[in-house]
Amino acid sequence: MSKLAESVPPGVVAGVLRFAFGLPRPLRNLIIGRPIVLDGQRLHPEAQLILRLQQLSGEEWTTTTPAANRSALTRSNALVSGPVVEGVTVRAVHMDGVPGRFYTPHGLAEGSPLLVFYHGGGWVSGDLDSHDNLCRFLAVEAGVRVLSADYRLAPEHPFPAAADDAQTAFEWAVANASELKVDPARIALGGDSAGGNLAAVTALHARVARPVFLLLFYPAVDATVRRRSRELFGHGFFLTDEKMDWFLDHYAPSRDSHADPRLSVLLAEDLSGLPPTYLATAGFDPLRDEGEAFAEKLAAQGVPVVLRRHEGLFHGFANILGVGGVFREAVAEAVGALRTGLALANARQDVPETA
Repeated sequence: MSKLAESVPPGVVAGVLRFAFGLPRPLRNLIIGRPIVLDGQRLHPEAQLILRLQQLSGEEWTTTTPAANRSALTRSNALVSGPVVEGVTVRAVHMDGVPGRFYTPHGLAEGSPLLVFYHGGGWVSGDLDSHDNLCRFLAVEAGVRVLSADYRLAPEHPFPAAADDAQTAFEWAVANASELKVDPARIALGGDSAGGNLAAVTALHARVARPVFLLLFYPAVDATVRRRSRELFGHGFFLTDEKMDWFLDHYAPSRDSHADPRLSVLLAEDLSGLPPTYLATAGFDPLRDEGEAFAEKLAAQGVPVVLRRHEGLFHGFANILGVGGVFREAVAEAVGALRTGLALANARQDVPETA
């Protein structure tokens, strides 16, 4: 991050962002420049505007050190996450050593579904605060309680620490469903990016119970193969090829671990036990192709899956709730899928068994 960007308060930069998005379209187009078209897709003008303003302001999700990376992500989220979503009660929880945050929409009846959510950030950054507004949005809009897990981060705690903590959080949720006032038979898992990885890994290795639904935003699922989307979109679209290597080197420095299904869940031989899944990818994301390969493998093994590619968006769109409209619309679509998946899970419970 540039010295100039660091010296400007986030609130000021956020105000500039909102101002830019409020400009008439011809003026926004002057800032954006020529449309960007790659792989038969056009980058959405709102996505292009954010990237252009990021470039002009000097804001960057730096990978100089883990501390700098975490600070930059915190600042970046403060710029785009928007006003705090109201209508939800939030409290801290402790899940057998894993800190967490529990969200309950106002007026939600007891016995609701639960979404256990794992934040993204390359297993190195991100925390309860970085994804607070997203969790609030998911809770209120989907009508579910949400439990956000603050798993240990690398390089201080390398693989498989994050996966172990993700499993602990899920098992704790199942064991404490009564205290949380949720239906233990309607617990879903979700996450974005590295968090999507942890959600899928947790579902695959679930021991005490099985989640009923997976909500995955652009998950990292294969650390062993460089797919075409990484070559196409590895530069200039927020998540870069260099950053991907940097994150993986911190989380799983031993290449011997890269093929472990607790990291590269796509490589697991049997995915047929995974629950119905909604998987959203971004067209301009280096992770696009591996996420879509995961969805294809799920479908091939009989798992009900909806794959949704948001062609004009880039990695990280789920956190951009405060500017533009296309990002929020993409998350709202995922919310609809979550509501549907949980309703169908409830309907399956109500179907009487036949002799």
